[in-house]
Amino acid sequence: MKVLKFGGSSVENAKNIQQVISIITHISKEHKLAVIVSAFGKTTNKLIEATKKAKQKNKDYKTILENIEQQHIDVIKDLLPSSSQNQVINNVKQSFSQLTTLCEGCYLLEEVTPKTLATISGFGERLSSYIISEIAKQKLDAIFKDSRELIVTDNNYLKAQVNFKLTNKNCQDYFSKNKHQITVLPGFIAKCKNGQTTTLGRGGSDYSASIYAAALNADELQIWTDVSGMFTANPSIVKQAFPIPHISYQEAMEMSHFGAKVIYPPTIQPVMEKQIPILIKNTFEPENEGTLITQKTSKNGSVKGISYIENISLLTLEGSGMIGVSGISKRLFEVLADENINVILITQASSEHSICVGIYNDDSEKAVLKINEKFATEIEQHKIDPVILEQNLSIIALVGDQMRNHQGLSGQMFSALGKNNVNIRAIAQGASEKNISAVIKNSDAKKALNTLHEQFFEEKVKQLNLFVTGVGNVGNRFLAQIHQQKKYLLEKLKLNIHVVGISNSKKMIFNEKGINLSNWKNLLENGEPTSLESFFNCTKELNLRNSIFIDNTANQQVSEVYENYLRNNIGVVTCNKIACASSLENYKTLKRISRKYNAPFLFETNVGAGLPIIDTLKNLIASGDNVQKIQAVLSGSLNFVFNNFNEKVTFHDVVKQAQAEGYTEPDPKIDLSGVDVARKILILARESGYELELSDIENDSFLPEKSLKTTNNDDFYASLIEFEAHFQKIYKEANEKNCKLKYVAEFVNGKAKVGLQHIPSNHPFYNLEGSDNIVLFFTDRYPKQPLLIKGAGAGADVTASGIFADVIRIANG
Repeated sequence: MKVLKFGGSSVENAKNIQQVISIITHISKEHKLAVIVSAFGKTTNKLIEATKKAKQKNKDYKTILENIEQQHIDVIKDLLPSSSQNQVINNVKQSFSQLTTLCEGCYLLEEVTPKTLATISGFGERLSSYIISEIAKQKLDAIFKDSRELIVTDNNYLKAQVNFKLTNKNCQDYFSKNKHQITVLPGFIAKCKNGQTTTLGRGGSDYSASIYAAALNADELQIWTDVSGMFTANPSIVKQAFPIPHISYQEAMEMSHFGAKVIYPPTIQPVMEKQIPILIKNTFEPENEGTLITQKTSKNGSVKGISYIENISLLTLEGSGMIGVSGISKRLFEVLADENINVILITQASSEHSICVGIYNDDSEKAVLKINEKFATEIEQHKIDPVILEQNLSIIALVGDQMRNHQGLSGQMFSALGKNNVNIRAIAQGASEKNISAVIKNSDAKKALNTLHEQFFEEKVKQLNLFVTGVGNVGNRFLAQIHQQKKYLLEKLKLNIHVVGISNSKKMIFNEKGINLSNWKNLLENGEPTSLESFFNCTKELNLRNSIFIDNTANQQVSEVYENYLRNNIGVVTCNKIACASSLENYKTLKRISRKYNAPFLFETNVGAGLPIIDTLKNLIASGDNVQKIQAVLSGSLNFVFNNFNEKVTFHDVVKQAQAEGYTEPDPKIDLSGVDVARKILILARESGYELELSDIENDSFLPEKSLKTTNNDDFYASLIEFEAHFQKIYKEANEKNCKLKYVAEFVNGKAKVGLQHIPSNHPFYNLEGSDNIVLFFTDRYPKQPLLIKGAGAGADVTASGIFADVIRIANG
């Protein structure tokens, strides 16, 4: 014999019930069946809601009952032939007449007793099993049997304890005489010895099926639901989760206790004692393998699943008066037991200074009140502190029989959570080492589940979630590069990069699953209005693991929000030099917060676009080298300008060309005034370990004073035309000396300066072409022959590639 249980979603409507009948028909060809069914989807909730409204003198309870009745009659009319409908409909109407009478009593008395609620809430299963049995009879050898005639319990009406001795005898006696191939029974309900209806607790239909399977020594218990087995994590939260093919009873109990709703926790105990396999299958995809639960499972993989319970509160009882005093724990748990408060997690410091327990939020205020009352004397004497309450938490748990045989799992778990700034409030691990539990904030649960699933199940594929602001030349090219390389990154580097948010100065768009980068421009055009604050708030609220904010702008206001991102464990990658060249205090603050919150802060493209200048410098310093001197041409735009400027072309036209080709900042005066170069040498000096301000950089500008004082691009370009003779004179002086003009940055003995220099033909800078940059590092290890880095130092493509490289650095970090 096999025992099949079908959940509420499996029997929610006529179409689903037809699928259930199909499954029963197929299996009954080879096996005798006991079929246990839940109430039609959501019926029990609706019955409880109607009862509450009746108690509150709200006549809407009648409408609820009428809707439930109509739902059942519709199924009968859809699935039974006309000749068989009248009797079944009449019986259903009689049941609803009883229901209405019970609710009227609640309405008149303004009271609902546990006995009454058990009777009312059990009507859903009584109705569904009766109707399904009548449908099955049309084509199959089926019969209906009321579970209240077989399962005997105590009189704890809403969560009754089973009398297994009487129940087993009743089941064995009935089924030994029952010759029908299929017996349909209601789940969830039973009767106490005095004949009153009791229930087995929410989720009790699973338990009913297990009771029958154990009593009848069934070959297998099948739980049919709306998912294809027990998953490695909740698939509605972790999209990459997948069904576990085989799991042990102990693993299944741990996962069901910690929130895996596929199976009701008490279900496992009866069949485990008889070692009856449990198979969890999907009613709507019956061809899927599902999950098999047996005594032993495969040894492949140490962690079998990750589960969690939300809406948890932590109660902490602590005080010096607890140390060495026996009976404190006993008194604490007695209080909770007396109030029927379920303890989900326990942890105690080895110093005996504190005890911490996890309970459901709904019980927390009552628990605090009663515990403080119990320990009132000790609290008054300041031996014990009043209970500390923390609410809105979740428990997240790793589960697996083989975890005890693998070292370092706890370290991997806590390291992965720590890297994503998931704060752990409490930890519990049983001596069996089948479960490692951590208490975290509810708001971090989604991020934590995805982080741990990625760590333990996804073949080391790491997902990065990018939030990109600024989609001009550089931002456009960056998104194009991400789109182009997505497949390569996944296959070769095991990186899954999602661009989750994009904004420009006017609009923003978000998609947690990843924005379609082949159509992002149209999507952004139709996006919602944006601001720096709203973009940050949306990023923060998503709270995704491995989140990175990408700043492709040259905007000061954008640079001022980096701290907000870093404090929320969101990495920052930027080509915007303003933050790192701002006040020394701000620069140091960003560095400190980055370390404190484990949020990467990378800005390789601040100097040299895509050239690995800053990264090389960091490695030199980290390995113990010291910078003696830096000489560099750091402005691709100025190098482009002076490589193309001569007596045949005006200075104005060359600068215009440089801006048109994307070599200059949107405001070209920033480049030509030397401010941009000054910022770059300042950043290199700071990364070398020197504490300088931008005002400490000597800037020998070649621009006329009038050009420097302009306030917009039109006036600036007009001034270049006005002072063309000045620029031709500068060119002529260099040309007469057979020198080239280069805007050079120097850092020597803790001092820095930038300015236009005449570079002779034997100098390394002389043949620097186009928009190239060059940096010479003179260090303790490179005192005479400097370490040289040279290459394209400006342009949208190379800058975008530098930002891309920083993203890869974070992924590999």
